[in-house]
Amino acid sequence: MQTKIKLKTRKLIQSPAAKKALTSLKPERSLWGFAGVILFFIVPEIIAFIWGDDITRFAKEELIVATSGIKHYYYELLVMLFEEGGSPINLLLGIVLLVWLFF
Repeated sequence: MQTKIKLKTRKLIQSPAAKKALTSLKPERSLWGFAGVILFFIVPEIIAFIWGDDITRFAKEELIVATSGIKHYYYELLVMLFEEGGSPINLLLGIVLLVWLFF
């Protein structure tokens, strides 16, 4: 069983289609690629680690007095996003993409 998995993995790694797909996923080596990785992966997680509790508390207080459906939905979304704090997996993914950007 394990040998089959190893063989399939090796075939997948050596496949030209897999290599092409992997290179198409790689962020562009430019200022925009760097800024994209920083702004979409690393900064939100740092904000969630530092101010997640404050944002959640604020959103729960505003959720009580929300007057429209859009505000209610917005504050529920904020609570859902920041309730558990930052995600180490997302932060690690951002760092890996940042390293991958330069190699």
